[in-house]
Amino acid sequence: MSKEGNFLVYCIEKYKSAKHLTGKQVSELFSQYNVWDYIYSCFEALHTTGDNYIVEDIDLYIEARQQQTIA
Repeated sequence: MSKEGNFLVYCIEKYKSAKHLTGKQVSELFSQYNVWDYIYSCFEALHTTGDNYIVEDIDLYIEARQQQTIA
């Protein structure tokens, strides 16, 4: 697996733990808001940050995507 793929798994696990979600719930949420591509595209910046920042950044990304669907 690539370093980006490993990091994606890491982000899933951290997000799942922080939000008390199942793997399936995280997968559905990430698919609904295209978080997969976001993490891949921001790998260089995100992999140097801490766990809390990663979770907060994903939350902000999802919130922004939710706002786009409302507008």
